[in-house]
Amino acid sequence: MDQPEKITVSGVEIAYRRRQGGEPGLMWLGGFRSDMLGTKAETLDEFAAERGFAYVRHDYSGHGESGGEFAEGTISRWLAESIAVFERCTSGRQILVGSSMGGWIALRMVQELNRGTPDDRIAGLVLLAPAPDFTSELHEPKLTDAQRGDLEAKGFYEEENDYSDEPYLFTRALFEDGLKNRVMTETLDTHCPVHILQGMADPDVPFAHAQKLVEFLPKDDVTLTLIKDGDHRLSRPQDLALLKRTVGAMASRVTNER
Repeated sequence: MDQPEKITVSGVEIAYRRRQGGEPGLMWLGGFRSDMLGTKAETLDEFAAERGFAYVRHDYSGHGESGGEFAEGTISRWLAESIAVFERCTSGRQILVGSSMGGWIALRMVQELNRGTPDDRIAGLVLLAPAPDFTSELHEPKLTDAQRGDLEAKGFYEEENDYSDEPYLFTRALFEDGLKNRVMTETLDTHCPVHILQGMADPDVPFAHAQKLVEFLPKDDVTLTLIKDGDHRLSRPQDLALLKRTVGAMASRVTNER
């Protein structure tokens, strides 16, 4: 595996990998505690190579090969890093592919960058088990008294991680900052097509959350694909095949609309 390239954002080195290619380019936005060498990110790299698309992926601070401490991460910080990678490491029209928390980051990027003008560079969104507003919508209502006590006294709490031996760490700063970045509070206008892939057997992000997100996208051309036996990771061979078909269809649509 080649060593990643790095850029500095707010004093922290952010690692990224870039594949040269044509438009539309693809940008991967990973989930909470995931990294750019995960199965879906690697599959998308192979797909980009096969189809000749440019492709960029990066690790948020405190994740993977990037610097910084995970405990210092917030949605605002990871959003700023993602925008920096987008602006410095991509060119031309891009399709953002966001998984779980990466779906939240993608929607916030659209809010910050897409204004419905001809020079907008975000041409489409593909969101996998998107988790916008997960701190306030999915986690805060389920906090136990012990977890609330830890947040107050220690500024964080830990939770068992089903995907790793290392527990999840949730900080008070993450929850407070999450409130500032909520997207499911008013109508969202992305000015681009959106395709959501959501497992109905997802234990982390209920499919009702994806259905609720669609309600906030009334102005956009939105497709919601529900995978009856799909889990949160959506990394089975059939899920990865669906991901490639979906991104391929989005890319063809973007190309034909030019």
